[in-house]
Amino acid sequence: MPIPAESTPITEAFQFTNDWFGVVKGVWEELVPQIQPQRMLEIGSYEGASACYLIDKLSHQFPIELHCLDTWEGGLEHQQDGGISMTQVEARFHHNTALSIRRSAHPVNLVVHKGPSDLGMARLLAQGASGHFDFIYIDGSHQAPDVLADAVLAFRLLRKGGVIAFDDYLWAEELAGGKDPLRCPKPAIDAFVNCYFRKLQILRAPLYQLYVQKTSD
Repeated sequence: MPIPAESTPITEAFQFTNDWFGVVKGVWEELVPQIQPQRMLEIGSYEGASACYLIDKLSHQFPIELHCLDTWEGGLEHQQDGGISMTQVEARFHHNTALSIRRSAHPVNLVVHKGPSDLGMARLLAQGASGHFDFIYIDGSHQAPDVLADAVLAFRLLRKGGVIAFDDYLWAEELAGGKDPLRCPKPAIDAFVNCYFRKLQILRAPLYQLYVQKTSD
C-alpha cells in the first residue's frame, strides 16, 4: 500500500553519497521544462536525487504529484557490495525529499510505495491510474526481465504525450565470466521499443539514457 512521505527531522543540507544523477542532469535541464510534468512516477528512488530535482525544478511553478517506488533492498549489484546499508539509503531518501518539500513554493503530494515495482504499478493500475502520469522515470532493477516488466506497466500508466525516461541504457555489470545480457537494461529497453514502435517516438538525447514519448494508446 502507498505510504505518505515520512515527517523526518531535517537539516539544511542534502545527504547524497554519489553524483550518479549529475551525469544526466544537463539533459533534464532541457527536457523537463519542455514536458512541464505535474504528475510523475519514478521506479527506483535510492537517495532521492532525481525526486529532489523534480520537486525543486517544478514545485515553484505549480502543485505537483510525485510517486516514488522502491524496495530499498538494493539490486544484485548492491547485494554483492557489503559496504552499502540500504536502511541508511532509505533514510537519506526521506531526509532529502523532506528538505525539498520544505523549500517548495506550491504543494507537493509525495507518495512513497515501498515494494517491488511490478506489484506497485499493478496496484496503481487497479486503482484507476491508467494514463495518469506525465513523466515516468525507470531506474530500478537492472535485470532485463524486470526492466521489461517496468516498461510495459509504465506504458499503461503514462498519458498520451507523456514521456518515459530509461536510465542506464548502456550500463552493463562487469562479471567474472563477462557481460550477461540478462543483467543489463539495454536488451529489455530495445525489446520494449521494438514491440511498441508504432505507439512511441524516440526523443533525441545522449545514449546514457533513452527517452520515449507515447504517441498513442
